[in-house]
Amino acid sequence: MNKGLVTVFGGSGFVGKYVVRALCRDGWRVRVAARRPHTCQDLKVIGNVGQVQLMQANIRFPKSVARAVEGADAVVNLVAVLFEEGKQSFESLHVKGAATVAEAAAKAGITNYVQMSSIGADSDSESDYARTKGLGEQAVRDALASADIMRPSIIFGEEDDFFNRFAGMAQFAPALPLIGGGHTKFQPAYVGDVADAIAKVINQSTNGETYELGGPRVYSFKELLTFMLETIDRKRLLLPVPWFGASLLGGIGDITGALPLIKPFLTKDQVTNLKTDNVVAENAKGFEDLGIETETIEAIVPDYLARYRKYGQFHEKRA
Repeated sequence: MNKGLVTVFGGSGFVGKYVVRALCRDGWRVRVAARRPHTCQDLKVIGNVGQVQLMQANIRFPKSVARAVEGADAVVNLVAVLFEEGKQSFESLHVKGAATVAEAAAKAGITNYVQMSSIGADSDSESDYARTKGLGEQAVRDALASADIMRPSIIFGEEDDFFNRFAGMAQFAPALPLIGGGHTKFQPAYVGDVADAIAKVINQSTNGETYELGGPRVYSFKELLTFMLETIDRKRLLLPVPWFGASLLGGIGDITGALPLIKPFLTKDQVTNLKTDNVVAENAKGFEDLGIETETIEAIVPDYLARYRKYGQFHEKRA
């Protein structure tokens, strides 16, 4: 059954690929708006022949956004960055870009709209990431009151930037840093569950709700790293790094991240963000309200971290 056309901005990213798959499964035609569509040709085979269309668009350029939403019945905006790089800044993407997409959708008469944000989004936050996420939410709601906001905690899955990053470090480094002592709490959400939540609200048509998406259990940063090390069967020292020391590391990350093709391990803004727990607020709407049973890290993560074990999938765990 063809439910219509949905345009997905950021559909070529980690979360985006799962969202495209979920929407195709539910019978939507999907237009993926990407800066470099030639790099995401694999998306075209996710659905049936012709179900996924690729289009060049950049949310920093309003005319390309207007073309991308033309004729669509729904819009999903997933575009975000974890650190700033050149013109891809928090302000240009999280605030101005989010406003551009929402305004284009409103002008096109589209009311079925999902904006991806994050738990901790707050226009008054000391973290530039969280502050611009909060301002982006306001900009979207100002343009389109019917938009649903999705705020996930950290997202895990085969291509994630959390477990993979630290497991990769554990292959070579004798110790891993516990930023701020490792006490910050997280409620990891499986990427497939997040995608299902987005597809669910698009299917029922959005009506201005905000959902905070967290998995079934809360973990401290230290507990997550301990679980990762046990999963890949490697013994590494977990070294507490006080906030002052973490800020120095973040400053080094800011400098190296300014160099071409170098992805910083940590930035000062990420350190600021880590000072606040990343868990679902009391009484917030979430997965349960959408009828979604969530996956645990214990059920999903070991499969894709197998490659970080000493002998990969053939590794026999020590007693």
